[in-house]
Amino acid sequence: MTFQLQVLINKNLKMFFLHKIAVLFTVAMCVNQQQFVSGELYTALADMEELLETESVLIDTLHGYIKVQEQRLATLRRNVEDYSSEHEEASKNIQQYLSNPINAYLLVKRLTTDWKRVEELISEDVGKLFVANITTSRNDLKFPTDEDLNGAAVALMRLQDTYKLDTSQVARGVLNGVQYSTGLSAGDCFELGRQSYNNGDYYHTVLWMQEAMNRLHEEKNRTTTTKPDILEYLAFSTYMQGNVARALSMTNELLELVPSHQRALGNRAYYQEEIQKIKVNKKRGEDGKNDVRLTSQFTVVEKKIKTISEMTERERYEMLCRGEVPQSPEIQKNLKCRYVDRGIPFLKIAPFKEEEAYLDPRIVIYHDVIYDDEIDTIKRMAQPRFKRATVQNYKTGELEIANYRISKSAWLQEHEHKHVEAVSRRVEHMTSMSVDTAEELQVVNYGIGGHYEPHFDFARREETNAFKSLGTGNRIATVLYYMTDVEQGGGTVFTAINISLWPKKGSAAFWHNLKPNGEGDYRTRHAACPVLTGSKWVANKWLHEQGQEFLRPCTLENQAPDPDVGSY
Repeated sequence: MTFQLQVLINKNLKMFFLHKIAVLFTVAMCVNQQQFVSGELYTALADMEELLETESVLIDTLHGYIKVQEQRLATLRRNVEDYSSEHEEASKNIQQYLSNPINAYLLVKRLTTDWKRVEELISEDVGKLFVANITTSRNDLKFPTDEDLNGAAVALMRLQDTYKLDTSQVARGVLNGVQYSTGLSAGDCFELGRQSYNNGDYYHTVLWMQEAMNRLHEEKNRTTTTKPDILEYLAFSTYMQGNVARALSMTNELLELVPSHQRALGNRAYYQEEIQKIKVNKKRGEDGKNDVRLTSQFTVVEKKIKTISEMTERERYEMLCRGEVPQSPEIQKNLKCRYVDRGIPFLKIAPFKEEEAYLDPRIVIYHDVIYDDEIDTIKRMAQPRFKRATVQNYKTGELEIANYRISKSAWLQEHEHKHVEAVSRRVEHMTSMSVDTAEELQVVNYGIGGHYEPHFDFARREETNAFKSLGTGNRIATVLYYMTDVEQGGGTVFTAINISLWPKKGSAAFWHNLKPNGEGDYRTRHAACPVLTGSKWVANKWLHEQGQEFLRPCTLENQAPDPDVGSY
């Protein structure tokens, strides 16, 4: 019976692996056909979706592993039952039992042939076979890297700061008052804190390690991290923030739990020495004695609330992203909505719906100017080509990745599909400008906390190498198509004029980057706010100076150039 069960398990294991190979081959074919770029998955939600397929395969693999292990255990249990039954029978009367030659033979067989099979069953490392199977599939499936983990953690911190999210609420799966998930375990919070620590971000380390401690107290029988591990990170990060006394207290608490913790012992001695230095350096009385009571030196200081104009650009940027800067009635009263046909016959039947967002510089929104079938085509064409979005180094003119731009982008040419051509040519009707010298259509998908900090679309005076290879002059205007609605966040904000535009599927924003005299308009400095929830897809069409000479003539007056307000 034991041999038959062993054969059954080997057969089941073989069948399971054949099934997994078939699944992995199918997935590999799909992935290879789409030619996805590996790495930096967190920078585009479109690529993140593929991780669910990877997770699905891993879940199936684990189910298979558990099934095989359960079959092994069932066989071992039956062996134990058989051995126990025979052993109990023999123990009643050993002499009588062994006097039966059949019993004697079976005893020897159980301890030789049968036991060897049991040993093989016990020593057979099924886990290694499964791990080897998963490792082989890494070339075919999308697996996130350590960089993805760190990028996702940093993105969560960015969202927390920009949208002023409470750590405890985020840990419970609540974002801006909306419950999205079941929340994070103590181990999840610990990992967020650890990632912050590795980045030298002690502020967020303290926030998330403290939350890990709070969550640990709520975990009864199924803890996901340990108190000593949390205290070790929490104590040092607290010290790095300048609170030596609190760091010493936490270190003492850690040593009560793990008295032989070498790093904690060294840190405690160091913290004690630091505290002693602080005591010595404290201000003394005039006679130099330590016991002189110092008179209070505190005075009441009125905390002045900053106006929007007194804030730094970072502060304005974050307020605009939160929608906390309403447009003044003085500006709003002059804004209008209208139908425009540009004198084009077919637009007289279906004119553009134009909404003014700002007058000087003029920023307008066109509604319902890109259609669902066009959006689907553009997204489908762009995704296989996605690469990490880059910025132009103003000194060298070279393109490079930057942490202040988290997204993936692809470029589509008009001749590739009629929908791409239609979307590009529609820009001419919206703007009354030529797209003959425009850049290709840039398609962008923002990842976890995806954003692009304040920047200019045009090349500034010192950026002499920008767009040089194109030979079509500077970027005179921008058309920004919104291809998705975004549930929370993801706005386009102009930090110099304090306005926010919110993504609406099918709409497009338009503005001139250059003044009529060809100087850059620094008031068009703008940013893409972090995406809090949802997926943000946009398409950019940048128009260049060449070919616009008669469509947007230069002015004759000699206007003084704007000062460079690009500090952030």
